[in-house]
Amino acid sequence: MTLSEAKQAVVEDFSMFDEWLDKYEYLIELGKKLDVFPESSKTEDKLIKGCQSRVWLDSKEEEGKIFFKADSDAIITKGIISLLIGVYSGRSAEEIADDDFAWIEEIGLRENLSPTRSNGLASMIETIKKKADSSRNNG
Repeated sequence: MTLSEAKQAVVEDFSMFDEWLDKYEYLIELGKKLDVFPESSKTEDKLIKGCQSRVWLDSKEEEGKIFFKADSDAIITKGIISLLIGVYSGRSAEEIADDDFAWIEEIGLRENLSPTRSNGLASMIETIKKKADSSRNNG
């Protein structure tokens, strides 16, 4: 699935729900499906700064693609990071770094989050883009 197709799939998934309460439930379900993030990996260097809740993001590069793993101590936030890594994990640094993340606005996520969660979302996006930029510049 291309990046464009992955983003479109998320937009379509979110369009199935009329109420934001249902969309939050969907986010919670996504968070529950995240791969296990080992306690030993929950280190300070993997914490995303700027999030009210604790969010850990780890990445590794294989064959020119970046793979992300993440976790959070807050259920909605865990769903948000799950959504992001679901779209961007396994992509090239160029694809991630050059993306505008406009699909976030398209699904209405930012506007339906509290200001603190919205800031956290921005920090998650910024961290993912920084990891891609760093990978691209070192590659």
